[in-house]
Amino acid sequence: MQITVKLFAAYQDAVGTPEVVMDAAVGESVESLRDRLISQYPELARWRDVTRFGVNLEFVEPGTTLQAGDEVVLIPPVSGG
Repeated sequence: MQITVKLFAAYQDAVGTPEVVMDAAVGESVESLRDRLISQYPELARWRDVTRFGVNLEFVEPGTTLQAGDEVVLIPPVSGG
């Protein structure tokens, strides 16, 4: 199944685009999807433990199971003033 992943801040900088479409296995969690993205872009590993997740415009826990067509947002910490 395909999942749209919206990328912000460090994720967008590392991947070079604001959005990617990834294949996900049935029953895959949002956390697993993040880990697969990190395996493709190892420089993102430092954000692994502080990333927040959103699915279909709602914040979710890392173990949330994905469904076909979901829109996932990976949000690393941001700073600014």
